[in-house]
Amino acid sequence: MGAGIHSGDILVVDRSLNAKHGDIVIASVDNEYTVKELSLNPVGLLAHNPSYPPIWLEGEHSLEVFGVVTNIVRSLKR
Repeated sequence: MGAGIHSGDILVVDRSLNAKHGDIVIASVDNEYTVKELSLNPVGLLAHNPSYPPIWLEGEHSLEVFGVVTNIVRSLKR
């Protein structure tokens, strides 16, 4: 929502980029994929939809960043 990503959008993801603080990323947390903003201090994933809480990576959580979202493709006809 707040990141400008809408249902039906196609995300272009660059797996060659090193994810930085503030990037929108495709990430796996405990083998569940999600699209969120990467926070590096503290380490976590921030939702831009107020219905979802942030995911803070403390303890035994495993995080794998699949890639950085670089573009959004949106159809004008739905």
